[in-house]
Amino acid sequence: MNYFNYSRRKANEVYIGATPMGGANPIRIQSMTNTVTMDTDACIAQAKRIIDAGGEYVRLTTQGVREAENLKFINAGLRKDGYNTPLVADVHFNPKVAEVAALYAEKVRINPGNYVDAARTFKQLEYTDEEYAQEIQKIRDRFIPFLNICKENHTAIRIGVNHGSLSDRIMSRYGDTPEGMVESCMEFLRICVEQEFTNVVISIKASNTVVMVKTVRLLAEQMDKEGMAFPLHLGVTEAGDGEDGRIKSALGIGALLADGLGDTIRVSLSEAPEAEIPVARKLVDYILQREDHPYIPGMEAENFSYTSPDRRVTTAVGNIGGNQVPVVISARLDQNTGVSEQFKPDYIYCGQQLPADRRADTGYIVDANVWQGEEGTYPAFNFQQLIGLHHCNAPVKFLFTTYMGLNEEAMACLRMHPEVVIIAQSNHPNRLGEFRGIAHQLMSKGLKNPLVFFQFYEEAQLEDLQIKAAADMGALIFDGFCDGILLYNHGGKIADTKVDETAFGILQAGRVRTSKTEYISCPGCGRTLYDLESTIARIKAATSHLKGLKIGIMGCIVNGPGEMADADYGYVGAGRGKISLYKQKECIEKNIPEDQAVEKLIELIKKNGDYQEK
Repeated sequence: MNYFNYSRRKANEVYIGATPMGGANPIRIQSMTNTVTMDTDACIAQAKRIIDAGGEYVRLTTQGVREAENLKFINAGLRKDGYNTPLVADVHFNPKVAEVAALYAEKVRINPGNYVDAARTFKQLEYTDEEYAQEIQKIRDRFIPFLNICKENHTAIRIGVNHGSLSDRIMSRYGDTPEGMVESCMEFLRICVEQEFTNVVISIKASNTVVMVKTVRLLAEQMDKEGMAFPLHLGVTEAGDGEDGRIKSALGIGALLADGLGDTIRVSLSEAPEAEIPVARKLVDYILQREDHPYIPGMEAENFSYTSPDRRVTTAVGNIGGNQVPVVISARLDQNTGVSEQFKPDYIYCGQQLPADRRADTGYIVDANVWQGEEGTYPAFNFQQLIGLHHCNAPVKFLFTTYMGLNEEAMACLRMHPEVVIIAQSNHPNRLGEFRGIAHQLMSKGLKNPLVFFQFYEEAQLEDLQIKAAADMGALIFDGFCDGILLYNHGGKIADTKVDETAFGILQAGRVRTSKTEYISCPGCGRTLYDLESTIARIKAATSHLKGLKIGIMGCIVNGPGEMADADYGYVGAGRGKISLYKQKECIEKNIPEDQAVEKLIELIKKNGDYQEK
């Protein structure tokens, strides 16, 4: 991988029916049905909608042997109607189901966290090295027969690790950590290599984008150390629906795609499965525009760790940098219309004009050539106007600069002016590479000026802006470089307030600034035990004003309790039409009738003092 220049990681080719992955193949797009797998006609109809939308693999939940055997009829029905897209069986808890599914699906997903290990109880277990080795042998004894079946039937497998479903054994030795997730995966991969089974794809996911990105980076590094090059399936689990789901997915998946990682992706939205496909397609196509871009001569700073980055050390300038949350700079003047208190920007860039009704609680920055020392305004320079910095007594100054503009003269000036906030800009096809170049140059020279990223777009559709801006900001946030964002969309019909909300949404998705309630909601599948979409809408209507709260909404128990560890409250399907409520990992009340559960959730939040009236 070249940190500053885009190129795809070279992965092994894996054969999945008639649609191979990895190697020189394109990045594949996929989704998962949410119909009951025993309902053959419903599964076929939904699979067709996914395929017609552009899906290249279709996954189906496979709870038991009956569901695994029914894949035969679903597969046959699709082939009869001219659909040759590979089917993927999604298996948890029961190795026997995986063995049957391998007979009828082109690929089988297994979860290392529950394939052999007992169901998680979140208990701390103690193992001697000998006992731990015996547990690994249990995996070998159960896993190798499955590999032999897959070899005989030319069935691919996906080893799919989820943050919410690590086994007690792994968590007891490694903790609930990215390192534990990687080891959970590597235990199975080493057996595959030993058995010369290479038709393997890997996914390693989390609803927390920081955990997800760090884990995939660590996994790619570990595989490289051990001479492995298996293809990667990327996704953010429980990303949610609507704008938040799109931003969160684009941020996490886009950060990895931008570094050349990823051979197939699934954007997991709590919506109809076919709605995921266009979002995934836009994300992949946008990243691939960087192919063969002009070379960026970046130099990585010595104290930077790609797999475990810390936030870049900066000097606080006003409310920017230091240990403070990243700021949002808006590019619109009309800040008194339609502005929610949740999404009020910290600064307004107003160029060569200043609004007459300036609000005293908002900072304004203007171009330096029109600034006359007005109270409450801060001059914005560009790299050709550095001399102006010496004549400005404003407490905060903003320097717009490009990667090539950050020359020795500019850096000497910045060393003399720690009160300058840098606003990085780029017109390069791979602007991420140039922005990284600026950050690493500052680190290498020991400069601690805060760094804000100016992201410029010309989009007509809000979804396109959200996907592109989130994908461009993802790696910058995860690398620890973001002290602020100036998001600007020129032209089109996107409301300026929505542009600002997108900036706040990006920072929240990257876990660096919270401005609203966060929902960790699964996309639903055949295991879902209640009406997911309508329930999410009802919970959002009652709780969306609660800033800083994380609420998990899970269709079933598979990842429910595990993902609850990252949520303050959980709403989990316990049975058909029955709900269990959680406070973090602890189940507070079981088997609540679905028609009462949302009200019970609100009562639980109120009881713990986390609810405020609108």
